[in-house]
Amino acid sequence: MEQLAAVMQGFVSVLARLLLAAVFLASAIGNKIPQFKQTAEYMRAEGVPNSKLALFGAIGLLLLGGLSVVAGAWTRIGAFFLLVFLVAATYYFHDFWSFPDPMQRQLQTIQFMKNMAIAGGLLSLMAFGGGPWSVDGWISRRQAEVEAEAPTAKPRVTAKPTAQA
Repeated sequence: MEQLAAVMQGFVSVLARLLLAAVFLASAIGNKIPQFKQTAEYMRAEGVPNSKLALFGAIGLLLLGGLSVVAGAWTRIGAFFLLVFLVAATYYFHDFWSFPDPMQRQLQTIQFMKNMAIAGGLLSLMAFGGGPWSVDGWISRRQAEVEAEAPTAKPRVTAKPTAQA
C-alpha cells in the first residue's frame, strides 16, 4: 500500500507540474515570441513601462520558470519566476477594479481569480518542491543515500590526560 501511495504521489506531482507549466510555456511559445511586436504594443497600451524590455523579461521568466517546473529542477526557483510573471500580468491586464462596464468587470474578475488559483499552485510548489518524480527529488534521494553510506567517524580524543595527585 505504501508503494502504491508513493507511485501515486510521483504521478500526481508530475501531472500537476505539467499542467501548471503548460499555461506559461504556451503563452511564451505560442503568443509572446511569435507576436513580439504586437504584444509589446499591447503591453505599452496597458501601461506597462518599458514594454519591450518588460516583454523580454517576461519571456525569460516564462521559459526558465516553465522548463524548470516541468523538469522539476530548481522547482522552487522556477515556480517563483512564474509567480513574479503572474503577479505582474494580473496587475496590468486583469485590473477588474478599473472597468466601469459590469460585463467587462465580471470577465476581468474571473480572470483575476483564475490567476489567484494558479498562484496558489505555484506557492504550493515553492513550499513543497517538485515531488518524488523530479530532478530535485532524485538529487534529494541520492544525497540521502550517500549520507547513509558514509562511514561513521570515530570520536577523536584531543585532550591530553592530566596527572592526578
